[in-house]
Amino acid sequence: MTADLPGTTALITGASAGLGSEFARQLAAQGCNLVLVARNRARLEQTAAALERRYGIRAEVLPADLTDDAGVAAVVGRLSDPQRPVGILINNAGIGLLHNFEDNPISEEKKHLKLHGETAMELTHAALKGMLERGGGRIINVASIAAFLPRGTYSAAKAWLVSFSRWANLTYRRRGVRVTAVCPGFTHTEFHDRMGMDKSVAPSWAWLNAERVVREGLADNQRGKAVSIPSKRYKLVAAVARVAPARLVAGPARKPK
Repeated sequence: MTADLPGTTALITGASAGLGSEFARQLAAQGCNLVLVARNRARLEQTAAALERRYGIRAEVLPADLTDDAGVAAVVGRLSDPQRPVGILINNAGIGLLHNFEDNPISEEKKHLKLHGETAMELTHAALKGMLERGGGRIINVASIAAFLPRGTYSAAKAWLVSFSRWANLTYRRRGVRVTAVCPGFTHTEFHDRMGMDKSVAPSWAWLNAERVVREGLADNQRGKAVSIPSKRYKLVAAVARVAPARLVAGPARKPK
């Protein structure tokens, strides 16, 4: 167990499933109390109750749509409450777009960009003040290996998140706040099912499990790393992407189910 975690409150977005649910489980196992954020109240309450029973921690639920200004404001309010300090922020909520940029409604593209960029920035800003005043805190921004690849607006948004996290870690680590962009590749969660992606476009070796992604991401954040790329195979992908021609790493087109 990490000495600075028991009793700390962690706020996790996208906490009802996938990586968010796994972040909640692993942090609860290390003694953290939780604030679970997602749109589905019923799933949040089920997750919170299960974690409280299993680990003896406190878990509150905060239903919010983080593509909506009112939802973001509710989470900002919770992060800004000095009477209930949040020591760990996990910006995990995310969505994917199945079709090519020219075929997506611009309203969906704007929602996608807001969630991955603007919302993560706003929640980080809200959490930072209290963390800096207390002299410590941890922030994880869930990005993607796509940040290193030329693959549409998802890659562009995640590249922004990686750059933002690198800058924030450089700026605030010396003041006690560690900021890490976690960049997984294909991971077995509900994410690809919800967007209707044909998962056969990725070979079996490419898939990671959520437990590993979260475990390595938390460990890298604890060590103060600005970027965490789980698994050697995806570290290699990122290294190749830095030097290979863009057309070679753009990847296959995604097909609907």
